[in-house]
Amino acid sequence: MQATPIRLEPGDDLKQRIDRLAWERGWRAACVITCAGSLQVAHVRFADQADIARITGPLEIISLSGTVASFGGSHLHIAVADEKGRVFGGHLKEGSIVRTTAEIVIGVLDGFAFHREIDAQTGYPELVIGPA
Repeated sequence: MQATPIRLEPGDDLKQRIDRLAWERGWRAACVITCAGSLQVAHVRFADQADIARITGPLEIISLSGTVASFGGSHLHIAVADEKGRVFGGHLKEGSIVRTTAEIVIGVLDGFAFHREIDAQTGYPELVIGPA
């Protein structure tokens, strides 16, 4: 695995920038190792919900994890805390805007390729792991 550090700046869309970097750099299989930073607003889909929640900031990024690939996009989960320490978490969606910074380390996995296919059992596009 090769570790790739990146820093996002104020106004960047967290999910869109990670997906764009995967495409630009040709990451066939990668994962988020760590992320520290803050958001102005987070768009999150909570477990088993169809609607996307808008959480307004300032918010601290407590955790970001998931898989990333140039084909098939990313599947990222986030946890954020508001100014009172309340924590919200779920699927990271587009429109989550960096407030001050997002310092991220991506692990690029040599020898693998990720893509997504609809799973007959779950009905969702699920991760398929293959050789590079």
